[in-house]
Amino acid sequence: MLKRRLIPKLQLGLRQRFRGAQPVLVITRQFGSRRAIGDPLSQAKIYEAQLADELILVDLERSPESWPVLLSTVEAVADALATPLAVGGGLHSFEQVQALLDRGADKVVLNSAALDQPDLIDKVAGAYGAQCVVLSLDARSLTGGGWRVWSAGGQTDTGRDALQWASEAVQRGAGEVLATAIERDGTGEGLDLALTAAMASTLAVPLIASGGCGLAQHFVEGYEAGAAAVAAGTFFCQRDQNPMQCRSHIRNAGLAIRLEV
Repeated sequence: MLKRRLIPKLQLGLRQRFRGAQPVLVITRQFGSRRAIGDPLSQAKIYEAQLADELILVDLERSPESWPVLLSTVEAVADALATPLAVGGGLHSFEQVQALLDRGADKVVLNSAALDQPDLIDKVAGAYGAQCVVLSLDARSLTGGGWRVWSAGGQTDTGRDALQWASEAVQRGAGEVLATAIERDGTGEGLDLALTAAMASTLAVPLIASGGCGLAQHFVEGYEAGAAAVAAGTFFCQRDQNPMQCRSHIRNAGLAIRLEV
């Protein structure tokens, strides 16, 4: 039986110090109200010790100033850890993808750039394989049903249907889809299970569900709705839970998940 994956998210902001801009781990709520909580490398090491299956590292600043900071952070994390690393946030060119892979990223996460340049998915998948491309989409629910994709950190309504866009991205070569429910982000109220189920039943590639985990049970519900993996940031940073404890709860619910190296 295919084991489910548990993926902590590391969201990067910038903190100005006398040595210049430094990376800081932040948490968000509904893509706003950022709060700095610590050092990303130290937290990544903790997650690896607690058997995280993968890590997702995202640059929330998405600016020329944050780009070199992201590159140095990726290199530091990749040098220190063996856990697979997916990296994104503000990528807009094939050259940036190459730079991240050269510094140790295993996968790249494409979001707004893929919406603006859909053929970037084709190009990256053609060069490095579908397993290297994670299509990230941020969705808001519609009053009449369904979900629409928002870009630019959840600020811009693209007018695109979430399921249709995810399907197009997979056809272009995306090997996984990371679907985040904006309205659930950081709330601890649970995943958007309807979105998760709709995505999982539509797509022929693994789905990573994200946005809203506040209890270990929420991970179980995400897997039962069809997600191959569940990603969470605030849950592991603020709650009295760690990936290992969460894994035990998932295993006790009868789901296959790794519990040892």
